[in-house]
Amino acid sequence: MPELHLEDLAPGQRYRSGRPLAVSADDITGFAARFDPQPFHLDEEAGRGSVFGGLAASGWHTAALTMRLLVDSEFRPAGGIVGAGMDELRWPRPVRPGDELRIETEVLEVRPSRSRPEQGMVKARTTTFNGRDEPVQVLVANLIVPRRPAAAAQQRDERPSTNSSRQAP
Repeated sequence: MPELHLEDLAPGQRYRSGRPLAVSADDITGFAARFDPQPFHLDEEAGRGSVFGGLAASGWHTAALTMRLLVDSEFRPAGGIVGAGMDELRWPRPVRPGDELRIETEVLEVRPSRSRPEQGMVKARTTTFNGRDEPVQVLVANLIVPRRPAAAAQQRDERPSTNSSRQAP
């Protein structure tokens, strides 16, 4: 799949992941043991006594799985998926053992940089779904995407000169 430059992207475009990513209880507890060792992420019984009502993946585990799906998806910005920040990160429901995750990414905004003609910013919403097509994560990120070299050169040439020195009469 070809890499996408800023000029290839427009609001409303959608990209999907390929093969779903299965999540096991061992995946959930292994991640939690290393990075988010809260009882409801480590033990089914503790999970049942929590707000989750059962073993649930850490939101940060869901975010890491989403990143994996994003890297393997149809959405392939030139230079990689380089984030400049997030506007939103929500986990509307937990990821459970046996869930199979997939993503959909929608381009929301595309704008060239005024100060860096070789790149621009893309705002994209990536929604992670479980196998029941329920959203388990919603991420709105601002990404740095390079322009095609010819387009960047043209924009640079069209910028007004910043040299304002004038010769005295």
